[in-house]
Amino acid sequence: MATYAVGDIQGCYKPLRKLLRKIGFKPDGDRLWCVGDLINRGPKSLETLRLLRDMDDSLITVLGNHDLHFLAVHEGCAPMRRKDRLRELLAAPDCGELADWLRGKPLAHCETVETDSGPRRFLMVHAGMAPDWSIGKTLALAAEVEKALRKKPRKFLSHMYGDEPGLWDDELRRQRRLRVITNYLTRIRFCDAHGRLRLDLKEGIDTAPPGYEPWFRWQRPGEDTDIVFGHWAAIEGVTGVDRVHALDTGCVWGGKLTAMRLEDGRRFSV
Repeated sequence: MATYAVGDIQGCYKPLRKLLRKIGFKPDGDRLWCVGDLINRGPKSLETLRLLRDMDDSLITVLGNHDLHFLAVHEGCAPMRRKDRLRELLAAPDCGELADWLRGKPLAHCETVETDSGPRRFLMVHAGMAPDWSIGKTLALAAEVEKALRKKPRKFLSHMYGDEPGLWDDELRRQRRLRVITNYLTRIRFCDAHGRLRLDLKEGIDTAPPGYEPWFRWQRPGEDTDIVFGHWAAIEGVTGVDRVHALDTGCVWGGKLTAMRLEDGRRFSV
């Protein structure tokens, strides 16, 4: 049995099938972790969701910003954007079932995996986390958003969009609290040492303005904890930080789709 974490699929169905063949994935024994952004910019979002839904017993996925955007469009809470490629999915007879399945997924996942060097904890998020959030706090805050998305999806999704508040505060309440949690977990790239977000910046690490760094440079995972994330294709899977693993290698932009075997850290790409 092996556990593979795969980067942003973005509706790239054929590369996903090719990658699963390359790693020899066995649904009855192996497990697939997906870092979110399962759909949207690629050509086959419908086929991708159907495949992953059918693998649900061997799948762990967190939600990315594109997955949440699809749910918002499906619920009538947001319009389609110019670059969206969701029409086939939205018109499918099983779209509602797929949306319900997706809405039940978490925004953060953590568990212990038996690796070649002993047991290690792996935290998986789509984009990142605030500098002062512990693993436990990250999971607790993610659970607040998950509850809102499942119980009152239209209310949450209608208020989800926006860059403010730009800084976490424990005293935040209601929709502003949920929005900033969502932005850390699904949109963050750069922040300052206090966690102040710069969501307008999307390029490589060297584009950080004074006082800002990639979020993972402020992180100090414990010796037994690794962080796995996607979202940031521009860094091409390289963080330069021990135990922080970037897996979005830009398949939808002409790059590669990458999976990392958690047990030994080996990467596979197509």
